Amino acid sequence: MHNNSLLIRNVRPLGRNATDLLIRNGKIAAQGTGLDAAETEVINGAGQLLLPGLVDAHTHIDKTFWGQPWQRHQAGPRLIDKIENERRLRRELNLSAEVQSANQIRQAIRMGTTHIRTHVDVDTEIGLSSIEAVLASKETFGDSMTLQLVAFPQSGLMIRPGTRELLEAAIDAGADLVGGIDPGAIDRDPAGHLDCIFDIAERKQVGIDIHLHEADQLGATSIELILERTRALGMQGKVTISHAFCLGMLPDAQLGELITQFQALDITIMTHGPGHIAFPPIKRLYEAGVKICAGSDGIRDAWGPYGNADMLERAMLMGFRSNYRQDDELEMILDICSFGGARVMGEKNYGLDTGCSADFVLVDAQTPTHAIVSRPPRSLVCKAGRIVARNGECLV
Repeated sequence: MHNNSLLIRNVRPLGRNATDLLIRNGKIAAQGTGLDAAETEVINGAGQLLLPGLVDAHTHIDKTFWGQPWQRHQAGPRLIDKIENERRLRRELNLSAEVQSANQIRQAIRMGTTHIRTHVDVDTEIGLSSIEAVLASKETFGDSMTLQLVAFPQSGLMIRPGTRELLEAAIDAGADLVGGIDPGAIDRDPAGHLDCIFDIAERKQVGIDIHLHEADQLGATSIELILERTRALGMQGKVTISHAFCLGMLPDAQLGELITQFQALDITIMTHGPGHIAFPPIKRLYEAGVKICAGSDGIRDAWGPYGNADMLERAMLMGFRSNYRQDDELEMILDICSFGGARVMGEKNYGLDTGCSADFVLVDAQTPTHAIVSRPPRSLVCKAGRIVARNGECLV
């Protein structure tokens, strides 16, 4: 809780009419003109665009190379090639997951992100070391970033005995959700894999966020198994399917049936608009009322050299890949990269209304669409009323 007061004059929330914003005790206390500025720091917003704090709802902050000397990309084309290359580099480079996660958090703050859900590797080679490192970063940046951890069996679950116990230990240590990955393609035991993570989630009373790269009908089969378990265990609203590439590959009628089930079971779909493969039809899902969030995925790591933790750039990439050109389409993408992520993270006081947590970013842009396509420097970033970045520089 921050007891400081802040008055930001002349800003345009999401492009609406100019107003002043009074911040007290970490929340938006009032909006309007002529607000009392006694004993309050005053900032001139100069008519800039005010956006809610951006939400990176899917990334891997323990694995980034950000801040390190440049690494030439060496991984082969298959998923298993990337996993094995990453494991090899992890041994050779001996990087600190705490240092690397802190580097990415600071970069994300610079770019206006106030919330992150990160998948953190858990496997029989590194145990809980990455979980412990990212939990330390969560403590360090507690006033500057809302951070959720997913205990993630990147290297497989059923094929690596001992991983199940590590996932449970990760939840006990402080991870917020249990993750999974490609139950058919990697573990080759979809029922066993999903039974395991749903059992952990039910007993530990946590949510699930599962990576699903599987294509076509293999992916659809895994989704059906996920839906069955969500329904049977009453886990509506607690399950996220990340990537779900297969949703961009299925016949229209089959996709429609899955969308109906997503709505009924309150399933969230995460997409980052990948450049190499089909992905979920964002607009169709959004207009059907399916919850959607977005994230950076890997940022400059063993999986690829791309990414800079800018969720406005991510919104641009998602719109570009979807061939969205209308302002309302790009405003939809921005909603997914902000309110969509906040919903999946369970944030109750998120937004720009009076009473909301004062998490926001100020940019020199005319409209939300203009902000996405121009991606100007972030003039000011506030987290719970505390200024955490100014003019593109992280202050924490």
